[in-house]
Amino acid sequence: MSAQRPRHVPASTYRLQLHAGFPFAAAAEVAPYLARLGIGACYLSPYFTAAPGSTHGYDVCNHNEINPELGGAAAHADFSSLLAELGLGHIVDAVPNHMGIGTGTNAWWRDVLENGPSSPAARFFDIDWTPVKAELHAKLLLPILGDQYGRVLERGELQLAFRDGVLVLNVFDQELPVNPRQAPRVYRRAIEPLMAVLGADDPQLHEFLSIISSLENMPAYTARDEQRIVERQREKEVARARLVRLVSSSPAIRDHIDAAVQQVNGQVGRRESFDALHELLEAQAYRLAYWRTASHEINYRRFFDINTLAGLRVEEPEIFAATHALISELLRAGLVTGVRVDHPDGLFDPARYFEMLEDLAARQGGGRSADASRPGPLLYVVAEKILSGREQLPARWAVHGTTGYNYLNDLNGLFVDPGSARRMRRAYAKLTGRTEPFGDVLYRSKRLIMETAMSSELNVLAHMLDRIAESSRTSRDFTLESLRAAITEFVACFPVYRTYVDSNGWTPEDRAVVVRAIARARRRNPAMEASLFDFLLEVVLPRGAGETSGARAVDRRGGYPPADAEEARARLRFAMKLQQYTGPVQAKGLEDTAFYRYNLLLSLNEVGGDPERFGRSAEEFHASCASRLAHWPFEMLATATHDTKMGEDARARINALSEIPDDWAREVARWMSLNRMHRTVVDNEPAPDRNDEYRFYQALVGIWPAAAGLAGAQEEPEVAPDLIARIQGYMIKSAKEAKVHTSWLTPNQKYENAILRFVDRVLGRTGRGRFLPAFLPLQRRVARLGLVNSLAQLTLKLGSPGVPDFYQGTELWDLTLVDPDNRQPVHFAQRERLLSEIERVLSLDQIARAGAVGDLLERWPDGRIKLLVTAAGLRLRRELPELFLQGRYVPLETEVTVSAGVIAFARVLDDRAVIFAAPRLCAPLVDRVQGLPLGGQSWKTSRILIPPELSGRTFRHEITGAELKPVTAGSQAWIFAGQIFDGVPAGIVRAE
Repeated sequence: MSAQRPRHVPASTYRLQLHAGFPFAAAAEVAPYLARLGIGACYLSPYFTAAPGSTHGYDVCNHNEINPELGGAAAHADFSSLLAELGLGHIVDAVPNHMGIGTGTNAWWRDVLENGPSSPAARFFDIDWTPVKAELHAKLLLPILGDQYGRVLERGELQLAFRDGVLVLNVFDQELPVNPRQAPRVYRRAIEPLMAVLGADDPQLHEFLSIISSLENMPAYTARDEQRIVERQREKEVARARLVRLVSSSPAIRDHIDAAVQQVNGQVGRRESFDALHELLEAQAYRLAYWRTASHEINYRRFFDINTLAGLRVEEPEIFAATHALISELLRAGLVTGVRVDHPDGLFDPARYFEMLEDLAARQGGGRSADASRPGPLLYVVAEKILSGREQLPARWAVHGTTGYNYLNDLNGLFVDPGSARRMRRAYAKLTGRTEPFGDVLYRSKRLIMETAMSSELNVLAHMLDRIAESSRTSRDFTLESLRAAITEFVACFPVYRTYVDSNGWTPEDRAVVVRAIARARRRNPAMEASLFDFLLEVVLPRGAGETSGARAVDRRGGYPPADAEEARARLRFAMKLQQYTGPVQAKGLEDTAFYRYNLLLSLNEVGGDPERFGRSAEEFHASCASRLAHWPFEMLATATHDTKMGEDARARINALSEIPDDWAREVARWMSLNRMHRTVVDNEPAPDRNDEYRFYQALVGIWPAAAGLAGAQEEPEVAPDLIARIQGYMIKSAKEAKVHTSWLTPNQKYENAILRFVDRVLGRTGRGRFLPAFLPLQRRVARLGLVNSLAQLTLKLGSPGVPDFYQGTELWDLTLVDPDNRQPVHFAQRERLLSEIERVLSLDQIARAGAVGDLLERWPDGRIKLLVTAAGLRLRRELPELFLQGRYVPLETEVTVSAGVIAFARVLDDRAVIFAAPRLCAPLVDRVQGLPLGGQSWKTSRILIPPELSGRTFRHEITGAELKPVTAGSQAWIFAGQIFDGVPAGIVRAE
């Protein structure tokens, strides 16, 4: 699937985050600028109707409506037409895994709350109606209360109301439906006085009693028979309409209902007065609960551990069709040319989902066609799939690649010096006292997640495995707790996010992952009953034909017999549910816990990253690019997204610390000493602790404003209040995610206040007079190194196989932190103005352009130099799309005669060729010249060797305009690095 070309492949993409403050109209104003920049497609955050006020769109409440907060269908149509006029593609972010359920605006979820298993929408959501806890059978646990249920009830915070012919329950800011079959519990209260007032023969009284009887006789919410479900739906709506008409014409009946509702709502201070309301709530299809109970008893699948995002069963064709009706229309109308699929790892059967999406696109024409005769899938599809280590994207997925986290880490590793790993680890241990290997940190973090936030899902899996064990005499002696422990260890040792077994069986790659996880679990638990792991392996990984229980390919099995057909189905379902669990545990344990506990070098703690892998070689990078061109040539290439842990240029700066490990360690020790007085004692320990403080200094180096302090140190430098607030917010989030001293579930306000005070004292008027003069010299040095790294990674990204993606605003310096910091408003008017200046520079002749580029580089803090490289590369890609989509990737050898590195490659197609070259690990050069590694003086005789086929060509530097002629000696040809980097540390040179 991967190599088949869709009808529309963008030359590049630009991500825009839509929300009420930046709707389609605002995006339309930006679109012409993106076209001028050289972008190929506009790549939008989810724009289907989401929870009111959503700033991200992933809490979709209605997949089949364009969000009115963004301008609705009309604004979407206008925007889509504009993109077509500008020649820009249109990529939509689809969210098939889950829906937002936290605001009462999700009609499907409201119907489930009202009608339980009898709701037509009940099958849409991944709900266990027969959970382990008997009290929850045929009920949905709804953990939305801020305190224990009984306390909330008796404080009068749960209030019935009568609205539009039905009873509803107001819970804080939410309105929940009430089971209509139970409404007569309220309506019949004090009915005798009403009869006395109206008279026994009153026709309106008869109508009221008739409505009550119809409600009492309607099918129960536990009905599963299709006919009974239809009857319940019909009868409740008929009764509602009749009651609306009745109360509008009978003030007496309306007053009776209001009085009954008030009576049932109870009186604070009179405990017994809440009995009736409690009994009514116990008869609902949901059970209200304290939000903390979700960790242990929730019986619907969530997105990670977020209670307000409920998992969908989109693998069912009917549910797929219902949730993709609007996408189908957009494809048929040609308004969408690509789809980004959010979180496919959450799906029960991702491969099947992508097949259904491909079939849908084929039926609807797949969008605007650049070439209707081109074979292969019509629709450009990328998956937000995070690959671990050297894991590969499943080849059978009908997609064109991932959204680019794997490329981000391949590229980022080039700018981390592997030779300093030992010194950096030694400094980290000495300054923080942390010596635990990252693998152990991750193991403990994943166990913590399973013991707390995701315990309920673990309980479900344990009971599933227990039922399987009980079905055979060879495994029935395993206890529930022992099986739970085995699953816990297996998942804690799982090396990737998930596997993808389905009815087609296991791939060899996934089988190897399972065996490796079992082996790791055995090693970590030598005292644990070994047969538990044998049994788990037998259940999860059934033997193929001809295998014996002792087959090496699947490890030892303890003599367990193969399953019969019925048990095989149960085992497969368990395996598929288990792999739905490993993904969120990995995400929460790795990205949202371990990455905030292990602070060796924050630039390694990126989505899809591995902090134990300290740097990448040029050879590794070339190999990954060659593999991408061969297998996933249209994959996205990311360096920043809405989910990255750090802005791309902040990350580039922090990478530079690996080049100066001794200086970094010495300065951090000095800063810790200077700021010791600003810590607070919390629970007999200094706060923040040294690990959190170590993170603070890295983050500060990364996001310090580019222009701040470059003209020379002031006597008392100023720090902008917004910078202090940003770093405070980041440090609080980091501490909560680390879950060592505080957390989202159990906040420790004393520790958090200590962090806030520390940052304020260090950067505010109290401490900045001492700290900043000590901090700024190293920061300026790192900023220069970061500048080189930033332009280098941008250059390589523009030339690599795949589709470069640009997160909004990153065409200028991206010195941001994790969200919400990276979702700040983007000043597009400023960028448009600066692009006009860049266009003028690109139009100059060679001599004038060289001077103008030199001026941009000298004034690099304003970001124009990055915008220049971005525009030059994007326009080249748009001009030569086939070269970049199909052209060969040719790694170029380099011979470097200075203390630095160079990486270079060529993209070649027929007679067209472009060479991309970038410096790396340049600290000695930057420090020596106190500037940037430019020109022959810096690079001396360093050279980039080029293939013989290019030796006779003349090249033009796309950034500086300089003409470059290779030097030839015998069969060897080269271009001097000093020629390419003369004027700018970034090389995009095109063969003329």
